[in-house]
Amino acid sequence: MISPVWICSEVCSAGFREGRVADFLLAVDTSTPGGSVALYDGDQLLAEFFRRLPGTHSDWLLAAIEQLLGTAGIQVGDLGLLAVVRGPGSFTGLRVGMATVKGLAIGSGVPVVGLSSLAVLAAAVPFARMPVCTLLDARKKEVYAGLFDTSRGQPVALGEERVLDPEKLLATLDGDILFVGDGAIAYRTLIVARLGERAHFVPAAHAAPRAGVIGRLARDAATSLGTTSLAALKPVYLRASEAEINWEKRHSAG
Repeated sequence: MISPVWICSEVCSAGFREGRVADFLLAVDTSTPGGSVALYDGDQLLAEFFRRLPGTHSDWLLAAIEQLLGTAGIQVGDLGLLAVVRGPGSFTGLRVGMATVKGLAIGSGVPVVGLSSLAVLAAAVPFARMPVCTLLDARKKEVYAGLFDTSRGQPVALGEERVLDPEKLLATLDGDILFVGDGAIAYRTLIVARLGERAHFVPAAHAAPRAGVIGRLARDAATSLGTTSLAALKPVYLRASEAEINWEKRHSAG
């Protein structure tokens, strides 16, 4: 039995009795090994389940969603919005999360919005007085990187998201920078060596994107940009997969 971490059960019960089902939002993140699911009533986080344990996201994701909604006494069709992190991140993890949310949307007709994993990381650091650099370890001595202004509470991108050598990234950063993400942990020694006292770090508890910070971000995205059609809802990898790289090598050689 999967046991979600309940944030506020009294508020949950009160909200459900009022029957404002259109305000409920379910958020899913499987972009890193630390996957999570969260349920919101409007902007208010009601409950979140997070895990970073051995196994794949497909081992727990559907069961966590079912128990979260079941304990709340609602069904997928009662939701007003589904939100899913679309990447960058783990290729396999992104596919699991995307396929699961698409399946829920097809079966229920609930609209969907896709969100950047790097923006979700930045959303965990609101009102920062300096630019927030979000880093996820992309392996192969590279990082997925984004730079954001969160001074007004929500992340505003200061440039395009990239995958690159951390040395090259650090050479482009000016002034004090606040780093967050597992990439910041993996390359902390390098970051400090290059930036010195200009480098600041968010605690390791925020190293992974969390569904528990997605609510406002998802609603703002749905309002300003509109929801995402299922045909357009695709993972964002930023670089080719191993299969694509190998395919290109074979055909280039041929």
